[in-house]
Amino acid sequence: MKSKQPLYQYFTRFEELIFIALLYIEFCPMTDILLNKTGDLLIQNGDIVIGYSDNQHQEDILLASKGDYKEFPELGVGISNMLNEDDFMPFLIEAKKNLEYDGMIINNLKFEENGNLNIDGYYK
Repeated sequence: MKSKQPLYQYFTRFEELIFIALLYIEFCPMTDILLNKTGDLLIQNGDIVIGYSDNQHQEDILLASKGDYKEFPELGVGISNMLNEDDFMPFLIEAKKNLEYDGMIINNLKFEENGNLNIDGYYK
């Protein structure tokens, strides 16, 4: 009787790399080039830093205005436009729509008493 071989033993080296990359994409959080607090590339030991970037993506979407991204002209909330507004509900609705468009599952989105925006959600 033949023993069963693991699935990966049937792959060529290229197919194995593709398989590993797909597993990484499926089970790892979003990674990207990280930025520092001023928006410049984060560099450590002379190298660009790559790491967990979900929060960075959320911040970029909230700060961007519609039309800032050529590929996605409808993406962007424009939080700076809300600074002089009394009614922040349209901002929360727009933020939720944009974050969901980016692939997030939003459970709750609210301003806390100290003025911080609390995003309760995760990327699918």
